[in-house]
Amino acid sequence: MTAVHPKLPMRDKTATVDFYITKLGFERFGGDYDGYLMVQKDHIQIHFFEYRDLDPGSNYGQIYIRTNDIAALYQSMQDMGVPIHPNGHLQIKPWGQKEFSLLDPDNNLLTFGQ
Repeated sequence: MTAVHPKLPMRDKTATVDFYITKLGFERFGGDYDGYLMVQKDHIQIHFFEYRDLDPGSNYGQIYIRTNDIAALYQSMQDMGVPIHPNGHLQIKPWGQKEFSLLDPDNNLLTFGQ
């Protein structure tokens, strides 16, 4: 095995593009497909499939992304006004990882750790 690329649900492709590209700095790749989106940043790829009837309150989509400079990443997210999850501010967890979390427009949880 060489890589994993999570697939998360999205209700609105335009909103997903705005969040991941405009706010988080990802880039689109792989073409423009109806009901499907692929974004990448550094060595991370995330795929999205259209699910118009998704209830964000019932969505448990989650991914964990490792980084080498979590303090700088966290600061850049704050500088850009990206909302951090109310329980996900930068902190050292009991298992020793320094982490923070945020939710995308469809309530997919993104946790960043170092």
